[in-house]
Amino acid sequence: MGLGTRAVGKWLTIIFGTGMLLARHAEAQPTNSLADEHSSLWAEGVGSGFRKGTMELDVGAGAGLGLEVLTGVGEHHWVIGIVDYGWIFSDVVGKGHWYRGNWELLADLFGGYQFSPEGAYFVGLSPHIRYNFATGSRFIPFIDVGAGATATDIREPDLSTTFEFNLQGGGGLHYFLRDDLALTFQWRFIHFSNAGIKYPNTGVNNSTFLLGLSWFW
Repeated sequence: MGLGTRAVGKWLTIIFGTGMLLARHAEAQPTNSLADEHSSLWAEGVGSGFRKGTMELDVGAGAGLGLEVLTGVGEHHWVIGIVDYGWIFSDVVGKGHWYRGNWELLADLFGGYQFSPEGAYFVGLSPHIRYNFATGSRFIPFIDVGAGATATDIREPDLSTTFEFNLQGGGGLHYFLRDDLALTFQWRFIHFSNAGIKYPNTGVNNSTFLLGLSWFW
């Protein structure tokens, strides 16, 4: 468990440090040129909502705490990394309301290592639907849900097959360091199970925290 915790700390330090360096670089650039170059991302300036067709790439890492919830009987703790590719497919909706924002479709690739109760790998792919709130500021919260397929060698008493489905739900926050780059925090509830293909199938449940960077264009 100590090795896993140190690994997470190292990854988060690298990601956060990179974000700070990029932020300092952005501050050193002429404000007008940045606004002109990236204004096409936003409906009416940073935080006003994205323009339809904007693309996103997320890279992040973090750790998850196992939960004995639903039918799960074990706590599965892990470290995890993700790469998300997103497409804003709507114009700003809900104009004039507190919930105004954009809908986004993402492909989520994730993988990691369970370090407790025993060593095991997992890797998966899932589409996500995300809603980004337009706050009028550099802080853009979002919520999302997704479902897909996973391969893992986590076994009894909770799982029994290499193939598992994954269900995910949660939310997060983008903080835009510049018009097209954000430091991103995410929380996800992640569930693995095989829908009764083979037993035991009590499922794996985890509360996962992620920190990373998001690029928009």
